[in-house]
Amino acid sequence: MSDLDLTLVARIDEAALCQSLIERLPRIKAKGKSPTARSLLHMRKQGYTCQVVEHWNAFSRRRVDLYGFIDVLCVKGEDIVGVQATSGDNVASRVTKITEHENWPLVCQAIRVIVHGWRKNAAGRWVLRAVEL
Repeated sequence: MSDLDLTLVARIDEAALCQSLIERLPRIKAKGKSPTARSLLHMRKQGYTCQVVEHWNAFSRRRVDLYGFIDVLCVKGEDIVGVQATSGDNVASRVTKITEHENWPLVCQAIRVIVHGWRKNAAGRWVLRAVEL
């Protein structure tokens, strides 16, 4: 065999080894969209220009919402909407959290606030429960 043939055989062996290693790797289940991503998509479909306004504070290791309770800020014309996105089971607790927050009286005068609760129905489809405050 020539040097070229040996190089080709070596590359084929490497490719087969890589393929067998890839097949042995555990399968990683794909995560679904977060409630914030679902709300962002929902509001954009309604014609709003949206921006995520929560951020990760690495020092305190927690998420920080705008005014303490807004995840997504949406604007369409003169309509300004703040959205708190959560799972379907946590809607009531988020409503309580928002209405008891110190910034609530000032914020509710300027913008509408809606809590989006996302859950899967019996058919496996995502359903939105929107509560406007």
